[in-house]
Amino acid sequence: MASLGLALASLLAFGSAIPQKSASSATALRTDDSDPRPGYSGDAACAACHQEESLSYAHTAHRLTSQLATKQTILGNFKTGANVLTISDSHPAQPLLVFKMEANGGGFSETAATGWGDQLITRTEPIDIVTGSGVRGQTYLYWEGDKLFELPVSYWSEGHRWVNSPGYLDGTVDFARPIHPGCMECHATYIRALSSDPFTNSYDRTTLVTGISCETCHGPGAEHVALYRSRGPHAAPAVQTAILNPAKFSRDLQVDACAYCHSGIQRSTIAPAFSFVPGRPLSDYFKQFQTEAAEHPDVHGNQVGLLKRSRCFQSSPNLSCSTCHNTHAAEKPAASYSSVCLQCHQWTSCGVSKKLGHAIADNCIDCHMPIEPTKVISSETAGQVVRAKMRNHWIKIYSGSTDH
Repeated sequence: MASLGLALASLLAFGSAIPQKSASSATALRTDDSDPRPGYSGDAACAACHQEESLSYAHTAHRLTSQLATKQTILGNFKTGANVLTISDSHPAQPLLVFKMEANGGGFSETAATGWGDQLITRTEPIDIVTGSGVRGQTYLYWEGDKLFELPVSYWSEGHRWVNSPGYLDGTVDFARPIHPGCMECHATYIRALSSDPFTNSYDRTTLVTGISCETCHGPGAEHVALYRSRGPHAAPAVQTAILNPAKFSRDLQVDACAYCHSGIQRSTIAPAFSFVPGRPLSDYFKQFQTEAAEHPDVHGNQVGLLKRSRCFQSSPNLSCSTCHNTHAAEKPAASYSSVCLQCHQWTSCGVSKKLGHAIADNCIDCHMPIEPTKVISSETAGQVVRAKMRNHWIKIYSGSTDH
């Protein structure tokens, strides 16, 4: 664990002199489903005609990957006793370091307290934005004027507990981690940055459109909506050409649309955040770094890169992300995707079929796409390290996983 003396120093260095704010200090953000960009209509306009898809999509991890902070969207426990994260007990040589998460007045906040005895220094900031659907956890953001920062305590779904936010130095207090546009573009539909600097964290906060919306994948829909309203359902050709349909893209461009957020962090941007248009090559927007293939590559965010290494992908010209994933519906249990494998493979050809019999056909996934701990999304809290577990999308035979 890092020296807990750093906790006091870091709190003093950043924010101890800043007036404390109540959890309800956040100014109003967008609460409707509209989109502030010209040409974009927002999800509400899509739902008017596409009710079935809209209702199911509302419950997907994509749609819930960012939300405004409410008692319904924050998964962490604010009850007394469960709302405290103690990094260190009081010790003569080390300051006390405690985080407390509170809900009051309709708002939510995180407070850090460090020091000795009654000589405590505290800092409180509101929880304004929730990022992460909660499948693995949630991290929280707060506004300081027009600047957006990450809060030091996150929620970890495994164990239902508060932890240091991933990447934070254990034993320290840090309210100063900025949220850049590159972070936001995979956790939100849109927010307008106040600078062209890719490392800015200043935004027009009223332009935030939370979650990943319909138009992230289908492109701007205002013209499509206007044509339908003026010409009716019988003007199908004109209406259809005014919206992007990823199902009609080439296989590579379909995959690129997913790779926009699922191709890892080993890349550099060559175009502004939120400028990607589905149907365009991803190489127009990002330059992917060359990395060596490994037996167990890190699985954080690079599902597309791993899938492309798979013989299944290389030998099946029509195999894409949507072969298994219906983006309009919530994820199904992983084993259920085995039926897709068996469209090409015979269960009897599996090396374990003689041992397990036909039962092997019920779950190809856990052996050939195992869940692995990621090296990137990890949290060290009070000396204990927890790592997120994600499914490896490199489809192959893994040595040691079964007796193939």
